[in-house]
Amino acid sequence: MSTQAYTGGCQCGAVRYRIDGPLTNAHVCHCRMCQKAAGNYFMPLANAQKADFRLTRGTLAVFSSSQSVERGFCAKCGTPLTFDTVTAAHLNVVLGSLDDPAAVQPEVQYGTESKMPWFAGLDTLPGEATEESEDQDGVPLSVIRETNHQHPDHDTEVWPPEGKR
Repeated sequence: MSTQAYTGGCQCGAVRYRIDGPLTNAHVCHCRMCQKAAGNYFMPLANAQKADFRLTRGTLAVFSSSQSVERGFCAKCGTPLTFDTVTAAHLNVVLGSLDDPAAVQPEVQYGTESKMPWFAGLDTLPGEATEESEDQDGVPLSVIRETNHQHPDHDTEVWPPEGKR
């Protein structure tokens, strides 16, 4: 992986970070602890050297999920952001929190004992783009995009913008 800078943050924009160095060991973890922490079926992560990672806005809230691991998240919106083995020189950043999550492709899977048995069939399911979808009452999901409060996928000097506080 390149040594480019990576930026990212939480959904609401209260916490932003920058990594000035490579992201390595990009992986998906299916373990039950990561499932619970993500509120999802897996957690995509990659290693960043702690010396390369810095917060550019806000403060991480921390949950000690085990004796040696702290999970950093935004206290305002709950977005999971980091997995930190406190004695290691690196921490893991949650790949979905990157401004460009497609820039880092997982190379390995861990915790496969908890992997959902039906994952292999996901590509056979029908799919729709958000702009084409409706909720069960017929409201276009594109309305969400037009009215969302999500931070954009780039750094901003101030967030939220004036008038949206």
